[in-house]
Amino acid sequence: MSVERKLPQDFIWGFATASFQIEGSVDVDGRGKSIWDDFSRTPGKTLDGKNGDVATDSYRLWREDIALLKQYGIKAYRFSIAWSRIIPLGGRNDPVNPKGIKFYSDVIDELLRAGITPFVTLYHWDLPQELHNRYGGWLNKDEIVPDFVNYARICFQSFGDRVKHWLTLNEPWCVAVLGYGRGVFAPGRCSDRNRSAEGDSSTEPWIVAHNLILSHASAVKVYRDEFKPTQEGMIGITLNGDWEVPYDNSPENIAAAQQALDVAIGWYADPVYLGFYPYHMKKMLGDRLPDFSPEEWALVKGSSDFYGMNTYTTNLAKAGGEDEFQGLVDYTFTRADGTELGTQAHCAWLQTYPEGFRALLNYVWKRYKLPIYVTENGFAVKGEDSLPIEEAIKDHDRVEYFRGATDSLYKAMYEDGVDIRSYFPWSFLDNFEWADGYGTRFGVTYVDYQTQKRYPKESAKFLIKWFREHQEQPSGSATPPILTAQTTSVPEHLSLDSHSSATTATNSPSAKTAWRCPLKTNGNLPCGHEIANHDKALVKQHFEWHLTQVGLAVRNGELELLDSSTPSKEKTGTTPPLERATATTPRPIRYAEKTTTPERAKTSTWKSIMRKLVM
Repeated sequence: MSVERKLPQDFIWGFATASFQIEGSVDVDGRGKSIWDDFSRTPGKTLDGKNGDVATDSYRLWREDIALLKQYGIKAYRFSIAWSRIIPLGGRNDPVNPKGIKFYSDVIDELLRAGITPFVTLYHWDLPQELHNRYGGWLNKDEIVPDFVNYARICFQSFGDRVKHWLTLNEPWCVAVLGYGRGVFAPGRCSDRNRSAEGDSSTEPWIVAHNLILSHASAVKVYRDEFKPTQEGMIGITLNGDWEVPYDNSPENIAAAQQALDVAIGWYADPVYLGFYPYHMKKMLGDRLPDFSPEEWALVKGSSDFYGMNTYTTNLAKAGGEDEFQGLVDYTFTRADGTELGTQAHCAWLQTYPEGFRALLNYVWKRYKLPIYVTENGFAVKGEDSLPIEEAIKDHDRVEYFRGATDSLYKAMYEDGVDIRSYFPWSFLDNFEWADGYGTRFGVTYVDYQTQKRYPKESAKFLIKWFREHQEQPSGSATPPILTAQTTSVPEHLSLDSHSSATTATNSPSAKTAWRCPLKTNGNLPCGHEIANHDKALVKQHFEWHLTQVGLAVRNGELELLDSSTPSKEKTGTTPPLERATATTPRPIRYAEKTTTPERAKTSTWKSIMRKLVM
């Protein structure tokens, strides 16, 4: 594909993750508890009752994950550091954990060896539990600000020689509102006594936000004063916020859309970039909105080198709501004529609407006048978790979401003149999606949580191909392996490390001397399993495995029906990854129907049984 004007080589794009959502190993190598550890283990706090104890096991599998990023041809990777791995108890007078320092240092080194730029978030919602226990965490300005600054300074000292892109806080709106207003995120405080024994939704979120902004600004000052002159990096904050479209052209709904933006974005962005709070917020909250002293305002204003943007969707804004966290505005996706704004995601708060992304980029650029780094943007396909892997990886709705998003990004840059410097789709991997647990999947890489195998989705391939075609490439740049891999109905995995139990699902190259299975699975999918050098014993073993899947077995040289006492090696509904072409066991497949029972086999004709193998 020929593109008239391409993104510059230094445009940063890659995939994003967060420590608690992927790492697991919560009690390994000296890590202390975060507020999400016990919160996620508390019954009723996550939709599926699951927690982050294992997640995608990336604390163990980080080398394999980076190897997969390299296969994808990714040039940048956004990840977060777990505060309680660095300082297990969290405080400025508490001991530092050398193993935590080493872990992230090793990750950074491996990324750089792979030609991948580390883009590091200091805080992605996992406050050390001890700080919450000691003094209320983000509610206590006098304690939390110096503790956060101390943590940030240790990170700058330990990693800043190699990390040149820093984010202080990820989505502080979510920290304040969901953690202290609605009570659905850790630490789970709110006024609803059915949900939380403690908390005040009318005051605490605004106090927490005040302290988050001060912590951010104080850490930035330390970086600029002590580290930037020699390390020569950049630092900023990243804010969530979605575009708001008036429900109709009435003056009250036009005003409502701006009021919603004032609370969703302006609450944090206006102080940091403009040096004041939005008028609507001051009017709505009165003296419940903490003010900054003149010295604090001088610290806060201008405390970000760029605008960090996390955005996912667009809302239709209607005046007359009662929710202060939405600016006293009601949100809907349903237009006045009854049509929906876009395609519905798995989560209720998200629909596709790429025009909104372009509009938001323009709004932020015109209002704050700083380069924009898009640090999250993504889509959770409805019902994806219930699909067989071979269907889930064909994530059409996510591909269409990113098709629209990349088109809007490109047009905002080259038709509208918006200065955009990065794009990080969320997320590199399916992962622990906070209060949703594991049922909501945002990844461009499918994770089988039973085996921890990774399977690239079509959305990953789309994004890699799009940036390959739309960005200037270095001379001699090779096509990423993921784009040259053979396409099959079910992905095969290629072991990245012979000493590791983890494998990654990309297609293994077909050797000229390999035998390829011509049969089909019960789900009517091509098998295609390969056996090197036409090894007759392995071919025989593979055929016998196919027979077991339709209720047959070879015994004493004869074909027999399986009896009910014969144990099944694979449970129905599980999908172990496919083995290498040189594997000694046939590859398991996820089936659309259950293995034939003996009773069913007895009533089947030999012709119908064999049809399952070859038709």
